[in-house]
Amino acid sequence: MSTNKLILLTGPSCIGKSPLEKALGKIYPELRNSLQKLVLYNDRAPRPGEKDGVDYHFRSTTFLESLENNPNYLFMNVRGDLQALDMNDLKEILKIKHAFFEGNPYVAEALLKHSRLKEYPKLSIFLSPLSREEILEMKDPSRNIDLTELLSEIMRRKQLRRKTRQKVEISLSDLEDIERRVGSVYRELSMAWQFDYIIPNHDGEDSDNWNLFYYPLGDARKTLLSFVELLQDKIPANIEKWDKQLLVR
Repeated sequence: MSTNKLILLTGPSCIGKSPLEKALGKIYPELRNSLQKLVLYNDRAPRPGEKDGVDYHFRSTTFLESLENNPNYLFMNVRGDLQALDMNDLKEILKIKHAFFEGNPYVAEALLKHSRLKEYPKLSIFLSPLSREEILEMKDPSRNIDLTELLSEIMRRKQLRRKTRQKVEISLSDLEDIERRVGSVYRELSMAWQFDYIIPNHDGEDSDNWNLFYYPLGDARKTLLSFVELLQDKIPANIEKWDKQLLVR
């Protein structure tokens, strides 16, 4: 990419954003090094494995609220989750590299549409568990399929497989967290049309295809190659662009 941009990579929880970023660093290290991760401020507590200053700047709600009217910060209330972007940090990154955000669609949408970020070139990419063709087929009334329930079940199974790999036993709070995440999948996919490109990806974070044989296989491989081409200002063959009506109920 000739001009430094704000790169937004988003999609539902467990869709494969994190392993995609890791695969990029392993297989295409120079391209990964051209991206500097954008670390936002967040008022929630760190989740297991998250590190302050790496995943987020974890701060108190009081601290985040103090940034709301600070012109040096872009303040966001995303579904009750207070977050903030250091605008000076973004400007410094873009002087030398592309700024890279990887996270949930609600924050990505806020960054994509915020009036204070309009002047910055962006490349926005959404990972979807279903292709446009699959969605249209499942929406066919003759199929008698509840697409909301289908999407929830697809992502529920991915979440459960990932969680069982992380922990020996899954607690009630783990199951509640999974249900909270899968409960918003349809809403999140209905936001995908706003992003520049959609990459259908069936290999979520639960899939062995990302790293079992060092080089990604299956959809993980296709997703990686599509992401690489987009970063190189190319248009991959399997890339999609959805219209707003695709997931209107």
